[in-house]
Amino acid sequence: MRVVFMGTPEFAVPTLQTLIDNHEVVGVVTQPDKRKGRGKAMQFPPVKEKALEYEIPVYQPVKVRKDEEFFHTLEQLNPDIIVVAAFGQILPESILNLPKYGCINVHASLLPKYRGAGPIQWAVINGEKESGITIMYMEKGLDTGDMLKKVVVPLEEKETGESLHDKLSVAGGEILLEAMKEIEEGTIRPEKQEDALSTYAPMLDKAMGEIDWKKDAVTLERLIRGLYPWPSAYTHLGTKTLKVFSADIVDKTTDQMAGTIVEVTKDAIVVQTGTTCLALKEVQLEGKKRMEVKAFLLGYEVKEGTVLPKES
Repeated sequence: MRVVFMGTPEFAVPTLQTLIDNHEVVGVVTQPDKRKGRGKAMQFPPVKEKALEYEIPVYQPVKVRKDEEFFHTLEQLNPDIIVVAAFGQILPESILNLPKYGCINVHASLLPKYRGAGPIQWAVINGEKESGITIMYMEKGLDTGDMLKKVVVPLEEKETGESLHDKLSVAGGEILLEAMKEIEEGTIRPEKQEDALSTYAPMLDKAMGEIDWKKDAVTLERLIRGLYPWPSAYTHLGTKTLKVFSADIVDKTTDQMAGTIVEVTKDAIVVQTGTTCLALKEVQLEGKKRMEVKAFLLGYEVKEGTVLPKES
């Protein structure tokens, strides 16, 4: 089929590669380039880099909903189908209705659970045992279209937002091709979503990473894993921000207030939570490099009894 692909981040690159290997990709649509890093150098989205590698035309409209010129470009490309994976913009009905076989989305959850922008991280934060990929038809609503294919991906005990992201980015290739084949043959069997079973996975922001030590250790350990590597969980050590990248639940409790450092070992900083304790294993103090606590303690003195408060 003639395919237009819409996607932006690293997550979408394996999907684009699958399409390149198996179909005719006539155009790639991605978000505009952004300036990043200390030097503010212009950086291409990962999907654009992959498309240029294969000399596929790239289009970067600022707002697809308001760009009539871009819509006319799509008409000229005449795609049989539009495939979307983490594009980052909502498509108007004019685009949804343009291709012969419609628009389908590669969504990183087992719908109807976790509609929205942050399904990968929220699956970890909420302690799900499994996640997956859903291939779905796109419609006006947010991830509300009919489901076409699913693949289940179990979560490991120490799954992080990053590791689950990497697994899911490559998990949907085979079922995407199956769905496209059945769509073209007219044998696909769409399944309606049960709205009553849906949950919303909002976009991540830095504020949600602040650790509230009054919460239980299980909840906080999941938060740390789910927000790894971005935006990351964090607390405050003195006047500086302390990012926490890894922690273990410790079957120990004390009579100290939540947030109190109750023990400092050679490779862990043990903190009282609202229930048991958490042993911080990998951290980054503001202005310093990320490192294991064992190395951190060689250059920074941390005293038992110090309180790591959640600032209001």
